[in-house]
Amino acid sequence: MNAAQAAGLRCPVCGGALGIWGRTLRCAKNHSFDMAKEGYVNLLPIQKRHAADPGDGKAMVAARRSFLQSGAYDPFRKALGELCARAGYAAPHIVDAGCGEGSYDRTVLDTLAAAGQEAQLIGFDLSKSAVRLAAKLVPQAAFAVGGSFCAPVADGWADILLNVFSPFAEAEFSRMLRPGGLLIYAVPTPRHLFGLKEVLYDQPYENPDIRTQYPGFVPAGEQTVTGTVTLDNAMALNLFAMTPYYYNTPTEGAQRLAQCPELTTEIGFRFLLYRRAAS
Repeated sequence: MNAAQAAGLRCPVCGGALGIWGRTLRCAKNHSFDMAKEGYVNLLPIQKRHAADPGDGKAMVAARRSFLQSGAYDPFRKALGELCARAGYAAPHIVDAGCGEGSYDRTVLDTLAAAGQEAQLIGFDLSKSAVRLAAKLVPQAAFAVGGSFCAPVADGWADILLNVFSPFAEAEFSRMLRPGGLLIYAVPTPRHLFGLKEVLYDQPYENPDIRTQYPGFVPAGEQTVTGTVTLDNAMALNLFAMTPYYYNTPTEGAQRLAQCPELTTEIGFRFLLYRRAAS
């Protein structure tokens, strides 16, 4: 974490600016936060920790890392990086709200670097396990344990804000983005993972077709990326373990997937673009 990135973070106790002293972040009121050996910092307020270890657990995070590094979602990672590169900033400040284990951020920074754009990136997630892996994978970025509804990012710091399949925290997103800043919100297409759901459920269902207007944000276009993947059993189980379906699938459905030697399913992301309206 460098000084420019530390300046983009804010104290979870008083909301003040943070500075960096060695491996410690400190605000003017002397609230201090030590960085872990991997380089991330925990900025989740104690009153917001609704569990001893909030966010995705180690097993889910490990499944997501294995699946994303397999290349199955590379078209989505590539599209996200290209959208950031085309946003019009020579040296953008980027915030990833709900960054997970960092695979998307790795692709975004590599894409921007190839385009000659020197970005500063801050990512945060409720899961300490995810943030630890992200900090190792993308050491030039700054990562923090934190939540979208109590985001540890300074007002107006972000030129680009990323939200990939994470909760939409309208007020905090508006606060973090500078006027005119770009929000890239990734949501599933109606048929995303339909083949997986055909195995898991007796009556598979399509995802909702999200087309929402958000106060304070102006629609700026969208891009849809779709495809089909065929996965072996191990990778299909990793995919299952990283989705919400893992927690609400009947035992019979999970058993069917466990016995399935190969899974073919449609995949699809819609990248919804918004500009932060001027105040």
